[in-house]
Amino acid sequence: IGAALTDGSYDVMLFSSEGKAIRFHEEDVRPMGRQATGVRGMRLGEGQRVVCMLAAKDDSRAVLTATANGYGKLTPIEEHPVQGRGGQGVICIQTSERNGRLVGAQQVSLDDEMMLITSTGTMIRTPVSDISIMSRNTQGVRLIRLDESDRFVGISRVEALPGDDANSTD
Repeated sequence: IGAALTDGSYDVMLFSSEGKAIRFHEEDVRPMGRQATGVRGMRLGEGQRVVCMLAAKDDSRAVLTATANGYGKLTPIEEHPVQGRGGQGVICIQTSERNGRLVGAQQVSLDDEMMLITSTGTMIRTPVSDISIMSRNTQGVRLIRLDESDRFVGISRVEALPGDDANSTD
């Protein structure tokens, strides 16, 4: 799902396919040996799976969540409450027939750009600042228009470089 280098002061965020997220302090996870099975990070319901892990430290950033049918939104990190690990989490985006299941989440700033990827290999680069900022318990807005047989499969953050313009035709 993911890995991150931390210094002991981060919060771990886990996101489930049913649109839920849990945020807990990384110090809640005790050090273990290689052979250990680990500790429970998030309790999952029937048919759910963890789709993403983020290490959050800066509350000035936002979380971009995206669903299989091409919908998504930005939510400020501080709207995700810190809990104890092992819970079910809170709704981070509503999953429905319109939205589909959660496929990814990224920690972003408004200066970044995102690469949106579909199951047919279509990739679209878009500025994060063009995506609506919404509260946790909402469905989001259309990020990408999909064909009937196409599905949204992933997002990747692209750090904008000075003088780089995603909409350039040169």
